[in-house]
Amino acid sequence: MHTTIYMVRHAESPYALGEEKTRGLSREGAQEAKKAADLLEGVEIHAVCSSSYARARETVQELAERRELPIMEYDELVERSILGLEVQAPWEDIVAAIKRSFEDEEYALPGGESTRAAQQRAIPLFERLLEQYAGRSIAIGTHGNIMTIIMNYYDSRFGYDFWQSTSKPDIYRMVFDNRRLTSVERIWK
Repeated sequence: MHTTIYMVRHAESPYALGEEKTRGLSREGAQEAKKAADLLEGVEIHAVCSSSYARARETVQELAERRELPIMEYDELVERSILGLEVQAPWEDIVAAIKRSFEDEEYALPGGESTRAAQQRAIPLFERLLEQYAGRSIAIGTHGNIMTIIMNYYDSRFGYDFWQSTSKPDIYRMVFDNRRLTSVERIWK
């Protein structure tokens, strides 16, 4: 039985320290979210889930509205912070830490979350969704790092280099045979 999950990475959202949970999409991001809904127009979607962070939810809002589906929000799907949410560091330090975290799944900067810890919070929910929607399709509003961490759990080829190659927004179709990932295809154009 095949289950399809569309991982929809959030569109552009201006960074603001301390507003990780509430910052929404930029004007350009809102337009890109509509394009994401357009790309999935002919696709059968049975449920729309999202991280509880505003930018992820706003990215799948149009998709959900067109299908008259509610958005089910989950804190387990929020972005992984490699460094505490209230701490600022140079971007190159953050990127270096993210790279290291895919090489050493226990690594995180002080106050941050390791790859393993992020998987331990996200994968049980992901597995429940695979079971609950077995044989159907789900769209998930997500973030680049947690999306990669989830994909990495099922296939180790999805790591730092993959994360670096993703865009905002981005869409990946993951097909599962029961709980075994059988294919991944990038949908975003």
